Amino acid sequence: MSERTHMRERTSQRETESDEGLSCPECNGHVVTDEEHGETVCSDCGLVVEADSVDRGPEWRAFDSREKDEKSRVGAPTTNTMHDKGLSTNIDWRDQDAYGRSLSGRQRQKMQRLRKWNERFRTRDSKERNLKQALGEIDRMASALGLPDNVRETASVIYRRALDEDLLPGRSIEGVSTSCVYAAARMAGVPRSLDEISEVSRVEKSEIARTYRYVVRELKLEVKPADPEQYVPRFASALELSDESEMRAKQLLKNAKEKGVHSGKSPVGLAAAAVYAAALLTNEKTTQAAVSEVADISEVTIRNRYHELLEAEEGLIA
Repeated sequence: MSERTHMRERTSQRETESDEGLSCPECNGHVVTDEEHGETVCSDCGLVVEADSVDRGPEWRAFDSREKDEKSRVGAPTTNTMHDKGLSTNIDWRDQDAYGRSLSGRQRQKMQRLRKWNERFRTRDSKERNLKQALGEIDRMASALGLPDNVRETASVIYRRALDEDLLPGRSIEGVSTSCVYAAARMAGVPRSLDEISEVSRVEKSEIARTYRYVVRELKLEVKPADPEQYVPRFASALELSDESEMRAKQLLKNAKEKGVHSGKSPVGLAAAAVYAAALLTNEKTTQAAVSEVADISEVTIRNRYHELLEAEEGLIA
């Protein structure tokens, strides 16, 4: 048995002994520790003696004794959003010591040299430099679009696959990374339109669409067609509409699907028209211009889809 295992057993024994020595301050009853909720509770009267205790157990699972000995509770979790998966060391850009005091001129020069060499060692070859640049672009675009962390992680995994399968020759790093963000957002159910994506990208809309089709085809990604209902919460929130309007817009879109009106139509245009129609039906103030600005789609499209949605609903009622 390893020394680490002995230490764990001694610590656990000490904690058990300390728990056994405690008694309830109200009824002198037996006190037990609820590790799941981080509380020490009297088993007789139910008094919470201590709350928010520190969970000293591991956050990982082990399936045998060897795994248990090998695993450690140190270090940050790995992530695909960094080219080295977050395993390397970062040197802070601020010229301060651990106490927040400014470094001397000589020490600042030394830290600048260390930063430079640290950056050089973090990227060993052209493939890693490519990955570092692309993941930086993915993070920048995801932040600008307000996408959650799981979308960034998925986009990073897609780009790594594209790089491993040699899909990049003849295509720009920016184009492939943008198409990965577009695909990841749709896969996660928080889609963004091509117009929104192209606004934060450094490549043209046509290149994004072309590269996206290529990446999806070559990597055999399962990307479902964008559902207009997925755009509704974001548009309604930006227009400060009520939950009633949001639900009404979703109902309009469901009716349109039943009548087949959505076929061949832009999901963004349908969602924008549904939000506008729902606002009018629930007597909430909004304009076609406001919806057009939020959805980044023309007022003419909103008007056309608006009439089609209302006709579809009237057809179902009739």
